[in-house]
Parts: sequence; C-alpha cells; structure tokens
Amino acid sequence: MNLQLPSIAVLLGLFCTAIFGGCAIRHALPEVTTVPSVDLVHYTGLWHEVGRLPNFFQRDTDRHTTATYTSRPDGRIDVLNSTTRADGLRKQIRGIASVVPDSGNAKLRVSFFWPLAGDYWIIGLDNTGYQWAVVGHPSRNYLWFLARNPTPPEEVMEKMRQIALEQGYNLDKLILAKPFSNSP
Repeated sequence: MNLQLPSIAVLLGLFCTAIFGGCAIRHALPEVTTVPSVDLVHYTGLWHEVGRLPNFFQRDTDRHTTATYTSRPDGRIDVLNSTTRADGLRKQIRGIASVVPDSGNAKLRVSFFWPLAGDYWIIGLDNTGYQWAVVGHPSRNYLWFLARNPTPPEEVMEKMRQIALEQGYNLDKLILAKPFSNSP
C-alpha cells in the first residue's frame, strides 16, 4: 500500500480527533455523585432489578433478576444475585460487598470473583422507605434500577430515569425488566 503524505496526515488527524475528542466529551461531564448516606440495615434485603444498561455479564439474563443483600458480622454484605433466563433456567451468583471508607455507606466494592471487585455506587435512593434505588458505576457504563416491588409505579420509574439522566447516564439502551412468569 502506497499512501501519500497528505493521506497519512489526514488519517493521523482523524485518529487524534477521535482519541482526544472522546476524552474531551468524557471530561465534560461532572463526576458521578452518590447519595449522602445509606442506612445499610434498611438497604439489606430483597431488591428486584426493574431496569439496567446492557452489560456483558448479564447478556443472557432477562427475567426476574433479583439481588438479596444480607449483613455479615464483619461489617461486609453478602450478595446473592439471581435471574431467570428466557429458557427458564434459574442462575445465581454469590459475592461480598465492602463499604468504601468515608462514603456514608453509599459506595461499595462488590466482588464475585476474588480478588476482582467492582464499584457499586448508590446514586439515587428513596431514603424515607428504601423502596427504590439507582445504582451506578463512576464510568457511567453500568447502571441498575432496583425496587422492592417487581413492578414499581411509573412515577418511581420516571424518578429513577431522571436521577440517571441528571448524573449523565445515557438511557438510550435502557433495558426494562420483563414481567416474571414461570414459562419462557
């Protein structure tokens, strides 16, 4: 292949624009912020995933996904994520969450495969009754809408959407939970 100097310059210019332009867009958004504090006693228990952004580790899950959080004597939290696939197969995975110091319990690190752990930031919360929560990642690549009720009212869903949008999450590919049924 014989590229002339102007062609190389154009390709190099496009490459730099793509690389540095992408960085500029990322830095234009303010840092994701969490709620000021979380009462972990009220936060533990069963949550239903009612919405999420697509991600590789949930690619084959689409029905009745739940997360159960249980306090441990050492201050950490046991995590049990369960889901029913479209073919009816029920899958579960266990992990452990640790509170990030000085985060008001709003930032957790969750590990399903030690020593790997991921950020779990509570960015929205019904702090009066702990009936819904918005959980995200500081990269904005991961987002979950959780609720105690598997079918929360539309005003709750709208509140969670608004929180995510205000934090700079792109909801164009938001996946809403399918109603639970025993058949695929």
